[in-house]
Amino acid sequence: MRFFKSLSLLLVACVGVASAKSAVGDRVLVVLEDEAQKGHYSKFWADLEARDFQLTFESPRKDDVSLFRHGQLAYEHVLLTPPKSKGYGPSLTPKILLDYVNAGGNVLLGLSSESGTPSAISALLLEFDISLPTDKTSVVVDHFNYDTVSAAEKHDVLLLDRPGPVRPDAVNFFGGDGVLAVPRAVGQTLGNASPLIASILKAPTTAYAYNPKESAESLEEPFATGTQLSLVSAMQARNSARFVVLGSLEMLQDKWFDASVKSSSGKNVKTVNQQFARQLTEWAFKEVGVLRVLSVQHQEVFSSRITAPGTCSTCPAPSSNNTEVTGYGDYNPEIYRIKNDVKYSIEISQYTRDHWEPFTIPANDDLQLEFSMLSPFHRIPLSPAATTPNSTVFSTTFTTPDQHGIFAFKVNYKRPFLTPIEEKNQVTVRHFAHDEWPRSWAISGAWPWIGGLWSVIVGFVCFTILWLYCEPPKEELERRRRLSVGSSK
Repeated sequence: MRFFKSLSLLLVACVGVASAKSAVGDRVLVVLEDEAQKGHYSKFWADLEARDFQLTFESPRKDDVSLFRHGQLAYEHVLLTPPKSKGYGPSLTPKILLDYVNAGGNVLLGLSSESGTPSAISALLLEFDISLPTDKTSVVVDHFNYDTVSAAEKHDVLLLDRPGPVRPDAVNFFGGDGVLAVPRAVGQTLGNASPLIASILKAPTTAYAYNPKESAESLEEPFATGTQLSLVSAMQARNSARFVVLGSLEMLQDKWFDASVKSSSGKNVKTVNQQFARQLTEWAFKEVGVLRVLSVQHQEVFSSRITAPGTCSTCPAPSSNNTEVTGYGDYNPEIYRIKNDVKYSIEISQYTRDHWEPFTIPANDDLQLEFSMLSPFHRIPLSPAATTPNSTVFSTTFTTPDQHGIFAFKVNYKRPFLTPIEEKNQVTVRHFAHDEWPRSWAISGAWPWIGGLWSVIVGFVCFTILWLYCEPPKEELERRRRLSVGSSK
């Protein structure tokens, strides 16, 4: 009875995990200070709930708001709206938010130039190497790419195309056709030293950030200009936690989801903010771009040489194509020998919205294996060898180097917007044992030495035979006999 009860609990847990669209969980905490603002984002909330997310709305002023419960995450995802006060209160300090990210939580931070950005949030973003303007009311404007209907004078509603890939080898989760309306955005600049941050949506080359409260005569050098400004930024920590900075939370409002805008050229178009909001939250809440390693295997490959008819059986094979695999050793041994043939395999799965599927390497990219001791001795591409319903097996075969020591199989795959893969398996590589060296007669370079040795042996035996069995002449024997008789008298 106890077994069936445990089994039923396990099935309920599996069904709960299967129904969640996110790879890590469906609990979302929405920090909203002004309850009246909730109705402005009704379509956005409805889209999240349609994707099986459980939304919990809390005010930052409440004392019982907590991101942790019994040492575990109380919510897998947090959406922070711009506060009207100086911060989010004592329950959501920058340190608590940083601890939340370090624990694996995902954060979507929305900014607005109208509400201003608290200094505590600016300090938090500096921890991620993301900088905000010192002016809390700074806004991004563009006099060439703006909506002539809603921003005819201020030019602070930018009209932009959907973003492209950040690199040729990166997956673009935010691309597509259509125009985005980005009203009253707060621009960010990203540091160059951190590989963990990336810009999802950049400002046009003609845009710049300035404080609208300053007069034109006293306008100083702008905070940043052109593509230096990032309107939507992303940070993916080493523990795969995701932090997204949305420069304009207003672009998620109902009125901008399918609004009719008019560019400076006079063309009327519909915005695609709703599709972009879905793509953004899918990545931020780990519905896409999540990789996991199911298994790692390495084993020795036993092979024999194939000799063509009429060829020399003792000559070395000119290439590895002349060998035939005859078997494999045990999985994941702790020790190999130099010049062993080794097969390495890694099984990777990718989560896409509601299921795990085989991982496909993006175009212009490679998944590589390193066999290293301090520095790599081999760096080899891994090729797809097999596919299961929810994973892809990548493998390669190589020969261990002629160097003994402690080596490691390493797969270090880190790309923008994909969770990192870092697998390391340590093995020992030894020399040949005393009975594993090839016999001397099998080595053609040793044949002169073997010939010299045997010539000395044959010569000594022949000399001994001649010495023992060759009789001296009779005259010499008679002379010796006479000499011996004479000496005795």
